[in-house]
Amino acid sequence: MRDSRETFVNHAFVTGFPIKHSRSPLIHGHWLKSFGLPGSYRAHQVSPEKFADFLIALRDGSSGFCGGNVTIPHKERAFALCDRPDELSQELGASNTVWIENRLIHATNTDGYGFTANLDERAAGWDRCDTAVILGAGGASRAVVQAVRNRGVKTIHVVNRTVARAQELADRFGPAVQAQSMDDLSDLLKGAGLFINTTSLGMDGTPVPEIDFTVMDPDAVVTDIVYVPLKTPLLAQAEGQGLRTVDGLGMLLHQAAPGFERWFGKKPVVDDALRQIIIDDMDGHA
Repeated sequence: MRDSRETFVNHAFVTGFPIKHSRSPLIHGHWLKSFGLPGSYRAHQVSPEKFADFLIALRDGSSGFCGGNVTIPHKERAFALCDRPDELSQELGASNTVWIENRLIHATNTDGYGFTANLDERAAGWDRCDTAVILGAGGASRAVVQAVRNRGVKTIHVVNRTVARAQELADRFGPAVQAQSMDDLSDLLKGAGLFINTTSLGMDGTPVPEIDFTVMDPDAVVTDIVYVPLKTPLLAQAEGQGLRTVDGLGMLLHQAAPGFERWFGKKPVVDDALRQIIIDDMDGHA
């Protein structure tokens, strides 16, 4: 890590396809302004067929970037094409943060960090539970499963309509993870201390199933990695039933912090001012 006393004029990016919806430039722009740094962070759309060339230009310095964030659909290719993926990326098979060091592309994945940091901030003690239930087994679920397992939760039930996809995660992340059918959800929730939605249920007004969260541990936490809307239908259900809930916006904010420190040499703070900037932007595009 760079000496935090030094100032670097660096330029970073977020790339995906499409990328215009990304709020990452707002997040990093706020931090750059807060620190008074002269660098920049901007959205840079790259199509899948041009992504390999984009990384070549990053490696040889011709892109002008020192690193950046990688989002859908490039995370798996970023991992495959980088020179030095860390252990998190290797287990996930996907990277969302890259940087140049000694003319090599290094990579990590900060999604799991963002998820747990959000819970630490808004539901301290969540990781004292023994059992978690995770809804969904898609790409967004991987980092969440890994992070919850790494925090010591002993039993992690991955519930998915296609059990075979959940089994892929169980095979990847070890014996703490168990693949389960949607039909078993009600029974699996009994006594569980954490429920996580990693699916798109509730986005854009889509219907969600009625779930009885009252059978969970009295101190249980219900969270959703979706943050548009901020209070998803699943969170509204859980809140109405008296459970603690945590929205998904903090995951977005916290996952950005390690990259900023890597590229710009300053450790940023996720605070209420930043959160409000993103909420205001969400309201403006409602």
